[in-house]
Amino acid sequence: MSHSDEQQSGAADLPPALPVHLAALVDYQRGAVVSRTLKKGQAGTFTVFAFDAGESLSEHTAPYDAFVLVLDGTVELTIGGRPVIARGGETVLMPANVPHALRAPEKFKMALVMIRG
Repeated sequence: MSHSDEQQSGAADLPPALPVHLAALVDYQRGAVVSRTLKKGQAGTFTVFAFDAGESLSEHTAPYDAFVLVLDGTVELTIGGRPVIARGGETVLMPANVPHALRAPEKFKMALVMIRG
């Protein structure tokens, strides 16, 4: 898996008080996971991702509640050993400190909001 992080922090691409189409902020790249961090701070992060089909993130934990907001396509999550499938327009909570993994059976985009509890 290759990974491209286009922006480390800040919210320069999110104009205040204007609607933004999140899926348009990241493009698919063959054989890659592309991410763009829109906001990063002590309370958490807000990042958008584009996964090519077949890409994955191995099982790991995080000290944040993580909300996966699927913007396009389908994702297969494993949360605490339980399989969860989410599609465009759906949101899944991955609780803090619970092991989770992710696989893209097809291209998909998501916004990930991590909040320290």
